[in-house]
Amino acid sequence: MEKTPNLIEFDIRGQHGSSTLLAALKEIDNQKTRIKEGTIKLLIRTDNRYCTMTIPHAVHVMGYGVKVTSVSDHFVIVIENDT
Repeated sequence: MEKTPNLIEFDIRGQHGSSTLLAALKEIDNQKTRIKEGTIKLLIRTDNRYCTMTIPHAVHVMGYGVKVTSVSDHFVIVIENDT
């Protein structure tokens, strides 16, 4: 029986510029083993529209799966194992 990955939320709303991407990449690096194992999914909340392009691109290049959703006043980016 396959386990459902836990969801870890990382809220970076209010950050702007390159600090948003850097904060997201740092958290991805901190959780990389668990994401690759499929034991967690990382959910990032941001109000920085630019990050809806930069974070998914970087994450895809790193070999992760990524989904972006718009939610009322912010965006949700879910990063997971891409197998």
